[in-house]
Amino acid sequence: MDLSALNKIANKMVETGKGILAADESGGTIKKRFDQINLESTENARRDYREMLFRAEGMKHISGVILYDETIWQKGADGTPLVKLIENAGAVPGIKVDEGTEVIAGTSGELITKGLDNLSARLPKYYEAGARFAKWRAVIDPVAGRFSHTGIMANAHALARYANLCQANNIVPIVEPEVLMDGDNDIDACYQVTQWVLKETFQQLYFMNVALEGIVLKPNMIVPGKKSAKKAGIAEIAEKTIKCLKDCVPAAVPGIAFLSGGQSDEEATANLGAMNALGGLPWKLTFSYGRALQHATIMTWAGKAENVKKAQTVFTHRAKMNGLAAKGAYKPEMERELAA
Repeated sequence: MDLSALNKIANKMVETGKGILAADESGGTIKKRFDQINLESTENARRDYREMLFRAEGMKHISGVILYDETIWQKGADGTPLVKLIENAGAVPGIKVDEGTEVIAGTSGELITKGLDNLSARLPKYYEAGARFAKWRAVIDPVAGRFSHTGIMANAHALARYANLCQANNIVPIVEPEVLMDGDNDIDACYQVTQWVLKETFQQLYFMNVALEGIVLKPNMIVPGKKSAKKAGIAEIAEKTIKCLKDCVPAAVPGIAFLSGGQSDEEATANLGAMNALGGLPWKLTFSYGRALQHATIMTWAGKAENVKKAQTVFTHRAKMNGLAAKGAYKPEMERELAA
């Protein structure tokens, strides 16, 4: 393990004013996105869509791109490898390495992420293909009766094993323990479960000899569930998220790149901006968004070549807004720029 090289990549991934584009949708997820625009999800259609993103001006606000297994091997329409397009834009290519989830036996439906069995064989191939970081997502449901020590411990241990294998192959692990926001739990329940998950995750990382200087954390924000009757404002979300992170995340971690978790585009941007505006943080705070960076873009594109330039403009605006939020300089009125 070359910790100096890992730390250099980790710091580049959380470079001030930039963030990570999660373009790692599985076949099923990208099909759902394409269904919204009545486009068949073929290999070429998926390639064309992602190539459009990687060639957009908005890539100047992107520090890294998480790819799916199919995408990392693909070439653009002109024969240029997509990995090379990302590198030419000044971003670091990464790869999603988890293989979905399955139910943990003996629990009330809790999930464990799969993919560890063959990971040590896959990582060198991804490194050779250009990937310098990886992503592994653990899923925790905070709704009553749907989380336990068994589920949290199992997922934290799997994250730590994954991170250990990545670093052994000189690949920076994005450690992503996601507490879902789909239920009816309030913001305080999200706080309690997230605190538990983060503390257990860092304990397991320590036990697995993972060097914290060579990781990037990708957590959820502290938000109420979508079905909660009790809503929360930007200031409360920012305050409680920072409080939780300060309580759980060691200062040795170079940066934290939040997932959007189903928030709207502007909500995810505003909440990130409010946290960075608080200042005095021991780590960089940025974004690692998928849908919150791409939703408006894919709807504008609609699978049509004549819409590419307009869709790239939409993507560039969203990336720019999040880049400003990563510096604590975002203001909602800036959203009018796109209309102008």
